[in-house]
Amino acid sequence: RETVVPAMMEQFKYKNIHEVPVVTKVTINRGLGEASRNNKALETSVKEVALISGQQPIVTNARTSVAGFKIREGVPVGMAVTLRKDMMYSFLERLIHLSLPRIRDFKGISVKSFDGRGNYNLGIKEQLMFPEIEYDKVDQIRGLDIAITTTAKTQQEGIALLKALGMPFNDN
Repeated sequence: RETVVPAMMEQFKYKNIHEVPVVTKVTINRGLGEASRNNKALETSVKEVALISGQQPIVTNARTSVAGFKIREGVPVGMAVTLRKDMMYSFLERLIHLSLPRIRDFKGISVKSFDGRGNYNLGIKEQLMFPEIEYDKVDQIRGLDIAITTTAKTQQEGIALLKALGMPFNDN
């Protein structure tokens, strides 16, 4: 906060300190897919997301039956965790400084994943990049989605905010 806020105020010529965009929440989401039929896979997936986020996820159930996907109403289809305040900042710090550099052939993350309103979405293909996950205890490689929600009004403000926090964007 001591370094990000003055840099953002100078860059975007804000008059009030409350105009500076902040990260409001980080949402971690994982779809279960085939694991929705398997209770053991559901439990291990919940434990992994709890280890990664530091908070117990909510298991989301199907609202309606979909015959094409063999889904019945009320069957677990995914899980989600919403992190705010201290938990959010500690997760972002671990993500930026520990987890992302552990990805194979990592050259930075794409700037194209912004939604145009300053929010960033990041898809992760495997959970092994997080240091909390032990390689020997993983039964199947599953990905997860991370959505970083900010109060930025434009994409440029969102990029500047996450760059100031240390997010490693590639320059392409």
